[in-house]
Amino acid sequence: MIDIARRTPVVEGLRPDQIPFDDILTRQSPTIFRGMARDWPLVRAGLVSPRAAMDELLSHDRGERFVGYTGAPEIKGRFGYDEAVTRLNFQTERTPLPAFLERIEQTLDESGAPSLYIGSSDIDAYLPGLRAENDLGLDLTGLGDPTPLASIWIGNRTVAAAHYDMSNNIAVCAVGRRRFTLFPPEQVENLYPGPLDMTPGGQAVSMVDFDAPDFQRHPRFKDALAAAQVAELEPGDVLVYPALWWHQVEALAPFNVLVNYWWNAAPGFMDSPMNTLLHGLLSLRDRPDFEKQAWKRLFDYYVFGPADRPAAHLPEGARGDLGPMDDRKARRLRAYLLNRLNR
Repeated sequence: MIDIARRTPVVEGLRPDQIPFDDILTRQSPTIFRGMARDWPLVRAGLVSPRAAMDELLSHDRGERFVGYTGAPEIKGRFGYDEAVTRLNFQTERTPLPAFLERIEQTLDESGAPSLYIGSSDIDAYLPGLRAENDLGLDLTGLGDPTPLASIWIGNRTVAAAHYDMSNNIAVCAVGRRRFTLFPPEQVENLYPGPLDMTPGGQAVSMVDFDAPDFQRHPRFKDALAAAQVAELEPGDVLVYPALWWHQVEALAPFNVLVNYWWNAAPGFMDSPMNTLLHGLLSLRDRPDFEKQAWKRLFDYYVFGPADRPAAHLPEGARGDLGPMDDRKARRLRAYLLNRLNR
């Protein structure tokens, strides 16, 4: 791993209900809360041994088949693409948890072990009861999401290439150690994102190999490094960072478990911004530059500026779609767009 001097700020001694979410999101300042989940039974089991942590997980297993990823030893834990970027460099299968954990346990001490990984599985659906005993107990009602989605990630030494999520993230290092390398959203160009239509995990990932960056092919990555920060997590540590921050995640121990909570301060009727981006590729990207600049100004006025500005000069009864969005308006707009797209 290349050397990055900046370290994510660390705070100690706070309870989960004392996390300053508004401050973190407003200042766009990822923060580590040291030892906040240290008393979780899963964390305590992991400190005993990988086997103890596995048994803790299996005690809540109800036989659901997880999505498991297997990569050959040659990928060195980095899930991504083959050399030609024509296919993914790992295999995907539905697997019972006991069988997958057994494969990990059998290769715990092997330097050339295959890369084994279960990613982003809904805890309540796959391991009912685990969350009741291992949870931060957060109420994010004030932030617009009273029930954040809790997911679990299980594997050996693996690397999730740098990518972004569309939700704010609370990441709990439950077993093993994790290293997050974080970049603010404006570094997207300097991270050389891969394809949008073939991704290792749903989002575009950086094409730069952080262990051996090729500055001939990716010269702007040096600018990304200047803006990067590193968060080193021990068992029980909690990392909070805002949506759309790029992050590479390295699992550093022979056995690792991460629990994360995703949330957005947006009502459920709102559409995914990614749909808007894809529609922008379809409708705007290849237009002449002077047209794109004009549309950019319209977007700044109607979308990216103050939400109440475009309708402020209109009588309330005439504001229509420019007024506050609600479930009824969202359904009507969605139907209108579907009709326009199906031409």
